[in-house]
Amino acid sequence: MPERVWYKSLYWRIALGYVALLAVLLLVQTGLSVWLTDRMWGRASRTPEQLAELVAQDLSAQLAQTPPIDIDRHLRDTYGSGYQPFVVVLAGDMRILSNRPTAIPANLGRDARGRLGGRGSDRGGRGGAGLDRGGGGPDRGGGGPDGKRTPFAHYVDVMVNDTRVGVVAVPMGPPPLSVGLRELAPILISVGIAMLGLGAAIMSLLIFRPTHLRLRSLEEAARALGEGRTDVRANESGGDEVSALSATFNTMAADLQARAAALAESDRARRQLLADVSHELMTPLSAIRGYVETLGMPELTLDADTRTRYLGITHQETHKLEAIIGDLLDLARLEGGGYTIEPEEVLADDLFRRVADRHRPVLCERKVTLTTTTALGTAHIWGDADRLEQALQNLAANAIRHTPDGGEVALVAEPAGDRVRITVTDTGPGIPLEHLPHIFDRFYKADAARAGTPVPSGSGLGLSIVRAIVVRHGGDIHAANAPGGGAVFTLDLPSVQGVHGSRGSTGSGSTGSMVEP
Repeated sequence: MPERVWYKSLYWRIALGYVALLAVLLLVQTGLSVWLTDRMWGRASRTPEQLAELVAQDLSAQLAQTPPIDIDRHLRDTYGSGYQPFVVVLAGDMRILSNRPTAIPANLGRDARGRLGGRGSDRGGRGGAGLDRGGGGPDRGGGGPDGKRTPFAHYVDVMVNDTRVGVVAVPMGPPPLSVGLRELAPILISVGIAMLGLGAAIMSLLIFRPTHLRLRSLEEAARALGEGRTDVRANESGGDEVSALSATFNTMAADLQARAAALAESDRARRQLLADVSHELMTPLSAIRGYVETLGMPELTLDADTRTRYLGITHQETHKLEAIIGDLLDLARLEGGGYTIEPEEVLADDLFRRVADRHRPVLCERKVTLTTTTALGTAHIWGDADRLEQALQNLAANAIRHTPDGGEVALVAEPAGDRVRITVTDTGPGIPLEHLPHIFDRFYKADAARAGTPVPSGSGLGLSIVRAIVVRHGGDIHAANAPGGGAVFTLDLPSVQGVHGSRGSTGSGSTGSMVEP
């Protein structure tokens, strides 16, 4: 499973995405607020006094040229955007007009009316600041350094032909918080909702959608696995918790697939073993039954020689059946762990000597030479002497069986690192390449693979038993063909030095042969 990086974690990506969304939202809202405030409350290059003078002069000119002008519409069109909010009160109907009615401070229009009605100072003047009259006049600022109050608004009269027809009032300071909220809140809320929606969409596309797709892949894989498909795999990309879960699922699926394959192979091997055992047992049993039935026929008269021959064949088939059953029991116990291996120091020369003694009659009868060689420096073998002798006897019997008369079989022991290598070589026809992968299978017939020898094959279990013995000792066995012809079986067995370090002695080396006299 690949190591996860913290910033690829799903929880970290959600947290970082949420923080980034809030940061961007705050930056946009702050920038938008500054921009809107500048657009709504006037440009920095124009003071309230200048704005009041500008509006008063503009209205004086408009009223002097076209008296029926719509002042309210003119103010909205001309000063609606980019200008500070202000109030205009005309003397005729005393209406309160403004370029942005929703943004004017409270009481500004009423104070402008009061000034136009004569309650302010400098009544006939062109302009000037309103005076403090205590209770709610236009001058409600804080106290200045000289004790005077800061003017609340700047007033300029609108004059037409030296007659005051109105007054313009521009606030000297920023509007109250309630006015600012009333103006900015709708836009800021709309922009905030849009930013949240956009941010949520981006997070969904970048974070949640890939995770959702990988979760769907994991869900489909789990459903397919539940239906029995062990070859499905989930998407492991992403490097987050979902990918770790997918990797764990894939490991489990691979393990289940391997177990299912092993069970299928075991079931196939079991069926094949039953078929092979039935076939191998049926042959001697059929022969025994046939001869016994023949001998038991009362109406059939057999001479003594024929009866003796039939009884001999029955006896041979019985021994053959007994050998097959014994080999099956040996193989089952070896592969199932029923036999206990009792390791000890075993000398290769001793194994070779017992093999030669066991097969001396056959060697002399067929004029086959058996050569045994132990190289100098060969360590003692660490294993069960009886089981190792059984394995070597089976290999030697197999080699002698497929060696033509007058041929040669060689047993060689030599060091191979921390192991002892035993090689069994014959001068027979060898093993066809297509049969080599199956040479150690149960009931594999040696004569089917190495045709050309008149010697009948055994039960087909000998090489399987050899492999089981070698594997139980922790060794390896291989079969091949010699370059000059014949088969070569190589056994790599643990040595005393390899198991116990420096403990154990080495052989002195010897050579021997047996040939029919």
